[in-house]
Amino acid sequence: MAFSASSFKRINVGDKALYLYTTTDAIATIAGSGYFNNAYAEVEQGTVIIAVDTDQTSVDLLAVSSATGATTVTVVNGT
Repeated sequence: MAFSASSFKRINVGDKALYLYTTTDAIATIAGSGYFNNAYAEVEQGTVIIAVDTDQTSVDLLAVSSATGATTVTVVNGT
């Protein structure tokens, strides 16, 4: 599957943002470079994403490691 903007919910935490993302995609897919490219305008380096794989009932923490103006978003899996 691909990134779904309707499943990407912002949670404000002071001057930073935290996102909750739910999907049936495997965490390995979500953590792949470019998965969040469609959200490049919303995230920045250091943004934290709580990713929930609803098929496996698993939760992982992802940190945006790069979000360039060229629309490439990469994350690291902090588990």
